[in-house]
Amino acid sequence: MKSFVEYSSKSDFSIHNIPFGVAVFNKEFIACCTRIGDQVIDLATLYDLGYFEEIDGLDDNIFEAYTLNEFIELGKPVTNLVRLKLQELLCEGSTLSKDEKTIEEAFYNLDEVKMMMPVHIPNYTDFYSSIEHATNVGKMFRDPANALLPNWKHLPVGYHGRASSIVVSGTEINRPKGQMKPADADKPVFGVCKQLDFELEMAFIINKNTEMGESISTKEAEDAIFGMVIFNDWSARDIQSWEYVPLGPFLAKNFGSSVSPWVVTLEALEPFRTASPTQDPEVLDYLKFEGDKNYDINLEVYLQPENGEHNLISESNYKFMYWNMTQQLAHHTVNGCNLEVGDMYASGTISGSDPKSFGSMLELTWRGQNPIQLTNGEERKFINDNDTVTMKAWAEKDGVRVGFGEVSGKIIPTK
Repeated sequence: MKSFVEYSSKSDFSIHNIPFGVAVFNKEFIACCTRIGDQVIDLATLYDLGYFEEIDGLDDNIFEAYTLNEFIELGKPVTNLVRLKLQELLCEGSTLSKDEKTIEEAFYNLDEVKMMMPVHIPNYTDFYSSIEHATNVGKMFRDPANALLPNWKHLPVGYHGRASSIVVSGTEINRPKGQMKPADADKPVFGVCKQLDFELEMAFIINKNTEMGESISTKEAEDAIFGMVIFNDWSARDIQSWEYVPLGPFLAKNFGSSVSPWVVTLEALEPFRTASPTQDPEVLDYLKFEGDKNYDINLEVYLQPENGEHNLISESNYKFMYWNMTQQLAHHTVNGCNLEVGDMYASGTISGSDPKSFGSMLELTWRGQNPIQLTNGEERKFINDNDTVTMKAWAEKDGVRVGFGEVSGKIIPTK
């Protein structure tokens, strides 16, 4: 496939991608959109001009909505057809390529739009599914010889997080406050977090509602997953280490998480499937799956101090995940937990075996013992005020590139 829209061979948004998002156009109106290269396309206008009229089930212009929820709830029989139609329209020689009036009305340069949260998120769950990350944390905080807790290799560990404080890329994050217990103190103190961290994650988004009591099997899971985003699970490590026993993270996490604005469909990621790591011991039957369920997605993390350069501090890959999305969703619903359209499920920090592939400052600096050196001569143990963290994700194979763009967030002083 070759598009009539020109873009760089290194663009995340090739004709093989066709992601979905929501944008404010010209500071005037909001609509669902897609992107190719640096062109953002207003899908509501394409609908009004008749470009989707042949697609059954797309009876109303739901692209006028402020979120993608109504669109993705139509299910893959409809959303996949829309994506394929857009690929067809964006090819050289298509009807749209010759329709200058529509191109003028519906196509916008990237700098003419402001991206919004792509979905309304009713519920958010964060998993803990990278064995390298879990092992590193276990070595730091527990027994290095028994880093993993007894349940870790038997189920995808997770917790329910705060959906309302998930924000779109570019939103500033206030440094949190809370209780901490310094190692040399005999009681906790209240104050500003001193060990603020990022967590390199990916997240998937649900496209259907289910009833309480209903479960989704590993075989059915992909039909319930619309697509994925990059996810930065900001973490206050000093608050977390004091509060997390016995019920897990609370104030250490709920002050903010950041997501990329473009939802990349599973269909776009199909060419990049790869095998999962070997799971030993054998999992219970409801967690067994067939085929390749992991994805070869390159990940990068950059740290930029105020008025400084971007420093590449981590290079990882989503394929390292021990527990895959189908297992996460099967486990989440095996007890009858119901799903809602727009639900977001984060992977947990993604780390590889190479120290350069660790997905958090906690691991990269080994709890502050080995500070990162920045190009401006400064060093970091954790994230300082006015630092910006940017994460990028893309898959590439046989000349085909499909990416997510980036998620970026700046830490500002506490209010």
